[in-house]
Amino acid sequence: MLGINMDDVIALIESMRTQLIVIGVALCVAIVLTVAVNKFWLKSQGWRKLIHSWSWIAATVAIMVAVSMILFGPLNTTLNLMSGSGTLSAASKARAEKLATEIQNEGVTLLENNDSSLPLADGSAVNVFGWASSNPIYGGTGSGSMNTKYPTTSLIQGLQDAGLKTNEQLTKKYTDYRADRPIVGMVSQDWSLPEPTAASYTDAEMSQAKNFSKKAIVVIGRSGGEGADLPTDMSKVSTHPAGYVSKVQAFGGEETHDYVNNGDYNDFEAGQGYLTLSKTEQDLVKLVTSNFDDVTVIYNGANAMNLNWVNDYSQIKSVLWCPPAGQTGFASLGSILAGKVNPSGKTSDTFIRDFTKAAWYNNIGHWNYENMTDFNTDGGFFGKFTPSFVNYVEGIYVGYKFFETAAAEGALNYDEAVQYPFGYGLSYTTFSQTMSDPTVSDGKVSFDVTVTNTGSAEGKTAVEVFYNPPYTNGGIEKSTANLVAFEKTKSLKPGESETVKISFNESDMASYDTRGNGGYVLEAGDYQISINSDSHNRIESKTLNVASEVRYDGSNTHNGDKTAAVNHFADADGNGSVTYLSRANGFANLAQATAAPTNTELSSEYKQSFVNSSNVEKYLSDARSAEGDVKMPTTGAKNNIQLYQLYGKDYNDSMWDKLLDQLTYEQMAQLIGYAGYNNGAIPSIGKVRQSDVDGPAALNNNFTQQGSIGLPSSTTVASTWNKNLAKEFGKAIAQMGKDLQVTGWYAPAMNIHRSPYAGRNFEYFSEDPVLSGVMASSEIKEVQDAGMYAFMKHFALNDQEDYRLGMLHTWTNEQALREIYLKPFEMSVKDGGATAVMSAFNYVGNTWAGANNALLNDVLRKEWGFNGFVLTDYFGGYGYMDATESIYNGGNAMLATVKTTNEITDKSANTVAHMREAAHGILYAAVNTYVYANGAPKVEIALWQWIYYAAVAVITLLLLWAAWVSIRRFLKRHAAEKAAAEVEAEVLDETEADAPAEAEAPAAE
Repeated sequence: MLGINMDDVIALIESMRTQLIVIGVALCVAIVLTVAVNKFWLKSQGWRKLIHSWSWIAATVAIMVAVSMILFGPLNTTLNLMSGSGTLSAASKARAEKLATEIQNEGVTLLENNDSSLPLADGSAVNVFGWASSNPIYGGTGSGSMNTKYPTTSLIQGLQDAGLKTNEQLTKKYTDYRADRPIVGMVSQDWSLPEPTAASYTDAEMSQAKNFSKKAIVVIGRSGGEGADLPTDMSKVSTHPAGYVSKVQAFGGEETHDYVNNGDYNDFEAGQGYLTLSKTEQDLVKLVTSNFDDVTVIYNGANAMNLNWVNDYSQIKSVLWCPPAGQTGFASLGSILAGKVNPSGKTSDTFIRDFTKAAWYNNIGHWNYENMTDFNTDGGFFGKFTPSFVNYVEGIYVGYKFFETAAAEGALNYDEAVQYPFGYGLSYTTFSQTMSDPTVSDGKVSFDVTVTNTGSAEGKTAVEVFYNPPYTNGGIEKSTANLVAFEKTKSLKPGESETVKISFNESDMASYDTRGNGGYVLEAGDYQISINSDSHNRIESKTLNVASEVRYDGSNTHNGDKTAAVNHFADADGNGSVTYLSRANGFANLAQATAAPTNTELSSEYKQSFVNSSNVEKYLSDARSAEGDVKMPTTGAKNNIQLYQLYGKDYNDSMWDKLLDQLTYEQMAQLIGYAGYNNGAIPSIGKVRQSDVDGPAALNNNFTQQGSIGLPSSTTVASTWNKNLAKEFGKAIAQMGKDLQVTGWYAPAMNIHRSPYAGRNFEYFSEDPVLSGVMASSEIKEVQDAGMYAFMKHFALNDQEDYRLGMLHTWTNEQALREIYLKPFEMSVKDGGATAVMSAFNYVGNTWAGANNALLNDVLRKEWGFNGFVLTDYFGGYGYMDATESIYNGGNAMLATVKTTNEITDKSANTVAHMREAAHGILYAAVNTYVYANGAPKVEIALWQWIYYAAVAVITLLLLWAAWVSIRRFLKRHAAEKAAAEVEAEVLDETEADAPAEAEAPAAE
């Protein structure tokens, strides 16, 4: 989601044009009258002064009316957003700070620990190298950023608080070098990696460090944020004179120059990406490993970095992955290093040795359609856009599913490709796990796993359950490894055991079969159910036989679907223009499928059905014709129903019709069109304005600057593999939300880590849909149960940032869409009870996600049973977002605060009927919040309105006083002028009377 930008400002000024003209005219008229009566008109001072006064009084009244129209018109939403926010209670702060540490305790993952390098002895002294140690990654940028009002626990402070002694001389070197972190913003990004060169370390400095401690820690940091993906080729970013690099990103455009560090050398060669070590960092690692024999590397970032280099140095004994920690989470890093906390994190993504070997490598980013320039749009502040595309060629083989299956088929050497598998993580102790035989009852697969701590330190671990389904060559695509369930143990003391109960639906092992009409099918055969230490290494395996095929249809729907899942996205796969990776014949088409696209033209079939702002009116006209005659819905009825009366009632309760009949066209248009950061007020039905704010690691009100404590990133939450921590995350958000008078949370985000280069991976959970879905739905359930609504986002396929506003056609096949990309959203509806959705900027196939009937109606509502409302992502228009198109296809509200194309002006019966249903979803989510739980909420007048009313009262009194004074003075002046005129007349009469007679008549001749 985007924040306020220059387009907003321009649009806001444009929306006030009429009122600003009135103000200008009023001022001009007053000035003209003032000048005219002075120089060219009246000689009477009384009338002159009166016209002066009344022209300015009239101008002031006109200006007051115009300003009132602005305040209660174009500026109304913005002003309301700037009021009505609470503050965090001490209890909420304490809970959030404690939770942040607890999440980070279990989210940090130990990747290497040779020679028992860790934990460190109590009170150990350590040298902490790397500029990132002085300015670590707390979160990301954009909507997921931290609120700067609250203090942060730094990485160094976290180590010191754990009793470790750090080399302050080294830390000072880094803070003196640079104090601020380069900004990775939404419009432009500074991708520089500040790091003093190896040559800058003097012999004296290295001697001091070696005398200080024999232990060295090297911290490497990588940032990410909304609006741009991480550069895959750092040689194609612009270099600034100071030596730092910036990618000038107008959501797709970039300058190309070499990146130079300090003007001495290229830090990156062609083809080297942001997730590889820079030359300066390589030199630092060489410097440290040549001076210290016991080195720990800490990688601080949400994007799975290429860490293959750590194996090149025998001195690197231990490696930790520390994803973004939030505002207080770095306290846990010191505790882990010092052994006060035993690490139990597991990787939420696969760490690979060579990105070029990944199935996604040649197909991330975007390609412009060469034959679509006639659909070019003006993205305003973000530049010009041509319709573009990206191909999800790997199909279902995302992340570990590709590497595990390709290795099993002999298509790659696993150890050469993968460094740290998905679900991998070490501990300071060891565990054994044994599983009982699985049983099936009422469609549930169940068994027990006994976990025993076989080591010498207390700790936790995860129980990871995978299945390997039967596969027929050339049949339905299937991965050899599929996470199906997981649990986290309690903290076990040495020798202690715990029996963990595992249960999942047998239908969770079904695959989506696109043949025919499509549907889920559980094929007959042997399913290997295993408990694993990670996606690649099995601990124990059992065989579960499915005797006969199960097809999930209308009489037996899949996982509680309201209607049977069938093909709805046939036009999203490119209709033959994309070759998808297939397991057939041992991935025989691997090279062909994963190659970069060569066809950059959209087929005539898709071009004819493509919709953006250039042809949306024709599309809507055709849509109305296709719907036929529709009865005009009732509006403005007097049924005396108040919204609070619908609290807890079913979405289809008959009372809703009576309430909806009361809404006027204007009320619905305002509610739908201006839903940015708020759920608008409708006083006639007792609907109060409600506040919706950014997430996902915090609650951030961009207008009042009020916000919550920032929790660790979603990637960190996923790396805990602890459902309870995700639930506690949701509870903390809800508690802070109530403190801040918030009802809507723009989170959690649950798109897939398709590539480690995606800019918003810190906001998303994992490369795996089940891990993502469990964590997301756990957070959502707690938020919803507490009386708020959580916007699961971005629905769907917003798995990259580059060119997301450029009408980005995201092509994927229906099996991958359902099994990978929609799965977390499905779980969030069915298990989390979500009543709010944020749609995505991109196109799903050939249709904008915010107006995609198949996505928003056929699947979300009809199939999954969703009740609530769908909000667009930030509504800037951008040449393709249209409010009317959205509501015709399942959208409900526009995330807008100013006028763009978010206003609905068509008053046809068809459109009003869609507006009514859109309002229904918005109001359903709104009423089922804590605001209405105890009856009719108190209607509060915003602070700005109190100020306005007070100002109007004062100005009115002043105007009345000015009018009275002007009239009084006029009467005095008029009387004086009249008296003076009378005196002058009398004098004239007397003068005339005293004149000689001969002067009165001509002399006789």
